[in-house]
Amino acid sequence: MLLITGGAGFIGSNFVLSTLAATGEPIVNLDKLTYAGNPRNLELLRGDARHALVQGDICDRELVKRLLAEHRPRAIVHFAAESHVDRSIHGPADFVQTNVVGTLSLLEEARAYWSALPPDDWRDFRFLHVSTDEVYGSLGPEDPAFTEESAYAPNSPYAASKAGADHLVRAYHHTYGLPTLTTNCSNNYGPYQFPEKLIPLMIHNALAGRPLPVYGDGQNVRDWLYVEDHCAAIREVLAHGRAGETYNIGGNCERANLEVVRLLCTLIEHAQPRKHGRYEDLIELVKDRPGHDRRYAMNTAKIESELGWRPRESFESGLAKTVRWYLANAEWVRAVTSGEYRHWVRTNYGQR
Repeated sequence: MLLITGGAGFIGSNFVLSTLAATGEPIVNLDKLTYAGNPRNLELLRGDARHALVQGDICDRELVKRLLAEHRPRAIVHFAAESHVDRSIHGPADFVQTNVVGTLSLLEEARAYWSALPPDDWRDFRFLHVSTDEVYGSLGPEDPAFTEESAYAPNSPYAASKAGADHLVRAYHHTYGLPTLTTNCSNNYGPYQFPEKLIPLMIHNALAGRPLPVYGDGQNVRDWLYVEDHCAAIREVLAHGRAGETYNIGGNCERANLEVVRLLCTLIEHAQPRKHGRYEDLIELVKDRPGHDRRYAMNTAKIESELGWRPRESFESGLAKTVRWYLANAEWVRAVTSGEYRHWVRTNYGQR
């Protein structure tokens, strides 16, 4: 069985759902269930004996120790993280606590558990840490894409906290021999993404007739990765990746933010035409956020050549699937966009 941290969040819940569908392997899912960790994401698993959701903090070492002793997982897949750049600008301490201190706590308990395993289980155990392309910093328009050898140059509190976690994972392999794997992914999108991130925020605002705020000149470029492709890549790394190695995962879909929003407007228009005017009329360029990285791009040659993984979705096909999902799951959106979410939107966008 697998121990998953943060498996009620966006990428984590997609991984849990797709992994149970693909392999049937039982999963214990440890999640703090903050605003972005949503049990509704796992509603399809209600009553499924293969999945156990445990509410708890990865910083709670006694809880982690108990789960490891009780369930004896063959691997830990570590998604749990504070993950939104804008929130890290407003409150960096939470990011350091979860992403750095939490990862350290998890590594310590994983090392103690792994060290006591019998020889066969000891050899097969893996600790897979899910990270981000943002640890590498920002690229210029003509710079080559990030590789696994790119220097770290984080530019936001979020990116710095993930970089710190990456370094700890690397150190635990080289110092203690813990069989770790690290994946650094590009921007994910797809079902169950909390609507603070660009794509679900634009869908939500467009359908509500609210402005579509795009930072700066809208020309910040990201490499977009459909979440189910990401989950498939993680399973490949977990099954066949070399211990101690890092693997970049990207969608090979570089797009400027303004281009993304315009394409979203077109897709929504086809599915649910606006009664007055066009959705694109709602686009507003707003004051840029501090330290906004200009461009990310991922070189995925390593994972492609070593493990044979490639993304299945084009940006256009993945985005169309995403729009259809949000249109079909309006109740999920309503449930997650009340209360604290509205406060955050006012805090982040009110003065822009």
